Amino acid sequence: MARARFIRLPFRGDVLSRAAVVAVIALLLAGLLAPVLPIGDPEAIGAGPRLNGPDGAFPLGTDNLGRPVLARIFEGILLTFILSTVAVLIASVVGAIVGMVAAYLHRTADEVISRFADVLFSFPPVLLGLLVTAILDPGIHSTIAAIVLITLPSMIRVVRAATLDVVGRDFVIIAEIAGASFGRRLFLHLLPNVAGVIAVQTAYSISLGMLIESALSFLGLGVQPPSASLGSLLREGAIYLDIAPWLVFGPGAFLAIAILSVNLLGDGLRSVVDPLEARPLH
Repeated sequence: MARARFIRLPFRGDVLSRAAVVAVIALLLAGLLAPVLPIGDPEAIGAGPRLNGPDGAFPLGTDNLGRPVLARIFEGILLTFILSTVAVLIASVVGAIVGMVAAYLHRTADEVISRFADVLFSFPPVLLGLLVTAILDPGIHSTIAAIVLITLPSMIRVVRAATLDVVGRDFVIIAEIAGASFGRRLFLHLLPNVAGVIAVQTAYSISLGMLIESALSFLGLGVQPPSASLGSLLREGAIYLDIAPWLVFGPGAFLAIAILSVNLLGDGLRSVVDPLEARPLH
C-alpha cells in the first residue's frame, strides 16, 4: 500500500499568488536593470520636451524638466522597495525577539512589552511618521525609522500570540528540564515554530511600509530630491495634474501594482505555512 505523501509546493494551485511573485520579480528587475534599459536617464534634464505626453520615444511622457517619466518610475520603484524592505526587516528581527521573550517570560515582562506595543499601535501611522520626521528631520533615515515604529507593534503582537501556542509544548518543557540556555530555547526551539508566522507578517508589513514611505514622500518628508521614490513622483506630478495627468497615473499605477502584489504574496505565504492547507497526495 502506497504511503500518503504530504507535498506542499509553493503556492500550488494559487494563480494569484504565483502572478504576484512574477509581478514583484518583474518590478524589482525593472528597478535594478533600469540603467541599462533603453528608457533614458532618470536624471537627464532636457532629455525631451517639457511635459511631453506619452509617445514612441517616451512611453510615459516627460516631466516638467524634460526627464523621462518611465525611467524615474523604475528608479522610484527600486528605492521604495529597498526602504520599505530594510525597515520592515529591522522591525521583524526586533519584533520577533521581543514577541518571543514576552510570551516566554510571562508576567511583568509580558505586561510591559504588551503595553509598549499598544502605545505604539494607538498612534495613527501617518501621524507617527510625521512625529518621527519632525524629530529626525525629513529624509531616508527618518522614513526608515517611521516604518520601523509603525510596523513593530503588529509584529510583536503576532509573534507573541504564535509563541504562546508553543511555549507549553513538551519539547520546550523538556529543553528547560535538560538545562538548555535561554538563548538556545528561544532560537532553537521557539523560533523555528513561529518562523512561518514571521514570514507572513513581514510580507504584509512591507506593503504597509510602501504605503507609509509613499505618504511621507508625497508630503515632502520622505525621500528628498534629486532621488525619486513613487511617493515623491506623485507629489511632483500632482502640481501638473490638469495638464499632464500621466505624471500621476504612471507612478500611481505602479505603486498600486506593487502593493497589491506584495499583499497577494502575503496571502500565498499564509496558505503555505497554515497546517490546514496540507493535503495528502496519493
